[in-house]
Amino acid sequence: WHVAESHGRAWLDLQNDVTVKDVALAVRENFRSVEHLKRYTTLGMATDQGRTANVNAIGILAALTGRSIAETGTTIYRPPYTPVPIAALAGRARGPDFRPRRLPPSHRWAEEQGAVFTEAGLWMRAQWFPRPGERHWRQSVDREVRAVREGVGVCDVSTLGKIDVKGRDAGAFLDRIYTNMMSTLKVGRVRYGLMLREDGHAYDDGTAARLGEQHYVVTTTTANAGLVFQRMEFARQCLWPDMDVHLVSTTDAWAQFSIAGPRARELLMRVIDEDHDISNAAFPFMACGEVTVAGGHPARLFRISFSGELAYELAVPARWGDALVRLIMARGADLGITPYGTEALGVMRIEKGHAAGNEINGQTCAHHLGLARMLSAGKDFIGRALAGRDELVRADGIRLMGFRPVDRTATLTAGAHFIARGAEAVMDNDEGWMSSVAFSPTLGHSIGLGFIARGAERVGEVVRAVDFVRDNTQEVEIVPPCFIDPEGERMRG
Repeated sequence: WHVAESHGRAWLDLQNDVTVKDVALAVRENFRSVEHLKRYTTLGMATDQGRTANVNAIGILAALTGRSIAETGTTIYRPPYTPVPIAALAGRARGPDFRPRRLPPSHRWAEEQGAVFTEAGLWMRAQWFPRPGERHWRQSVDREVRAVREGVGVCDVSTLGKIDVKGRDAGAFLDRIYTNMMSTLKVGRVRYGLMLREDGHAYDDGTAARLGEQHYVVTTTTANAGLVFQRMEFARQCLWPDMDVHLVSTTDAWAQFSIAGPRARELLMRVIDEDHDISNAAFPFMACGEVTVAGGHPARLFRISFSGELAYELAVPARWGDALVRLIMARGADLGITPYGTEALGVMRIEKGHAAGNEINGQTCAHHLGLARMLSAGKDFIGRALAGRDELVRADGIRLMGFRPVDRTATLTAGAHFIARGAEAVMDNDEGWMSSVAFSPTLGHSIGLGFIARGAERVGEVVRAVDFVRDNTQEVEIVPPCFIDPEGERMRG
């Protein structure tokens, strides 16, 4: 069982560092029972439960005590008595079963409409809604975008993270979470907010709506909903435990639908109860409040726009979500209401120049995103100390800009890198990258958002967008990031 003539240490249990000498010492001290040996030396008490050491140890114990192995015996085994294959535990977690899927309140209705779904932060969201005769997804998406730009559309945005923030210090707490002031927000108003990581880079963005003096509802991106809630809960419990603030994740509790387009107000007036005034004067852009729908059912209304059009987001308790989307479709039938999915939403946000996950990717900061004005100088917030690092605020750093191809028939690709005209396409000449692209049915050609060095100073300049992976090189013009209605007249109308 071991080389008796060896003068070095003879290891038995490699996990608990038990040697032959330890077994001999146990026998000399009269721990001759195999169970006593186990507990005296910790032999076989590691994660392998003796599978790698006990056979040799029992043989040595038998030899030292003058007994046979059968007389020495074994320790009592713990289940499982034989190893369990990893496949038995993980084999079912394949394909769609690898992790659970979450279904938004309108999922059944969307299935009835023939929606094509995609996974977004575990949620199954409708990408687009094909109609008979549409052979390519672009046809469906282009139609949906035009419908919103020219009429009215509805999109389920329930998957966006929603967190109720309540308490006497709710406003002060959010001041420390976001880069901009939230405590000064008036009741009935909404404000866009940016969060930073501790290293000063952008973490997430969303809105904060103040429904009461001590009640805010903040939204997050779909993918980061859980992470942002954990971050805020950590700050509440560990960083500022003396603050009177309470957090509740309400993402699953509310069904929320975006009603967008020039005829959005006309449709919404048919959905909410008549005693609510949602005229532009009474309910302006970035307003919020509680309303009722369908004869007294409570709801929340937010006038915010991701598409750049006149838009509202109407929220009801999740159990009424399916009924609400059917009501919206019925009341908007004569207006030509069109359901639209995440692809159309993505096209419109690029047309409007809104940053999303491709831009807030962990490598960019407020200055890169063109949001330096949101870094409040009058308060502290997470990430403030490092947000002012020279590398992040340098004047010649990258800036978020828009790009359109010189050849309007060309297709742009995300991931392409910007190289000056006449320069060799090598790393030393790399000036930035294309982060998001789309075909704009509104403009009739491809457009993109991306980051390029000294971007704000170079509007009108033409550079090359080089994509070696897809073998696509195009000349593109640097333009402001907002392609549609830069003054915001549509969404404020």
